[in-house]
Amino acid sequence: MPLSEHEQRLLEQIERALVDDDPKFASTVRTGDRRQKARRKLQLGAALVVVGLAVVVGGVALPNVIVGVLGFLVAFGGAVLGVLNYKAATGEVPAGSAPGPAGRPAAGGRGGSSSAKSRRQPLKSRLEERFRRRYDQ
Repeated sequence: MPLSEHEQRLLEQIERALVDDDPKFASTVRTGDRRQKARRKLQLGAALVVVGLAVVVGGVALPNVIVGVLGFLVAFGGAVLGVLNYKAATGEVPAGSAPGPAGRPAAGGRGGSSSAKSRRQPLKSRLEERFRRRYDQ
């Protein structure tokens, strides 16, 4: 859903205020493409798996256990690097998952049913709702 003109102006104001308050953070946020960095780490992980497997085969060809173990560790490290960066690289979000405070008790004194309802909504929806309530008052 596109933003209205009023929302676009507010967003531009917020961006300008962020640049004025913390220019270093603002430039990091602007230039930092997390998905691109995660893709590079994923590619590095795949390359490490291939190299590690080649070293394992080399360790078997030369009857040397230490070379085989080192190859296994390299391949395992590459696999771990790939698995840890897979979601960020592909942008995949598990179906039905709603980011929120998992395992935290509900805050007291805020109306039990509305608090339970807000925990089921995605974070983006809750923030939009708060934003609208703030400017409707």
